[in-house]
Amino acid sequence: MKEIIKTPLEGAYLLIPEVHYDLRGYFYESFSARELKGIVEGDFVQDNQSLSKDPGVLRGLHLQMGEHSQGKLVRVLRGKVLDVIVDVRKGSPSYLKWASFELSEENFHMLYVPRGFLHGFVTLTPDVIFSYKVDRYYDKGSERGVNYADPLFHIDWGVKNPILSEKDARNPFYKDSGIEFIYQGSKQ
Repeated sequence: MKEIIKTPLEGAYLLIPEVHYDLRGYFYESFSARELKGIVEGDFVQDNQSLSKDPGVLRGLHLQMGEHSQGKLVRVLRGKVLDVIVDVRKGSPSYLKWASFELSEENFHMLYVPRGFLHGFVTLTPDVIFSYKVDRYYDKGSERGVNYADPLFHIDWGVKNPILSEKDARNPFYKDSGIEFIYQGSKQ
């Protein structure tokens, strides 16, 4: 990695890879366990990818609970998004705070999202391909969501009428979500 930047939220990192260009195009390492040792909590076990066809598609806010909670390494393969994370680990120095990051195919930025964070993004361009590398397998029974417009967070998504899935449109506010995470301390 060219840079590993601590975000304002405890345990979350913005990763900027070293991109090597030549007449053929570019090359970069999108993941190195050696470089992220001490940052990433577990071993990545599953890669997920989504396509969002239109600008203004909002996916989130999501997480998995309990033993199925996931740390994520996220990046954009095509297009541009505003990526948003919210720390919901009670006792964390950044509890209930949020941060946003522009991730795009042009800037190559990646975000490490630790367990106990809500995660979502809104597309800023058409035909966005988004990649998630996760350290626990998906478990439908552990999946939870929080309404993107929860007044507790006051997140500025930059869109007035986002395109939502039916499931995301029904997400409750955080106070009614039943989400319970306890901060386990910093690894750094």
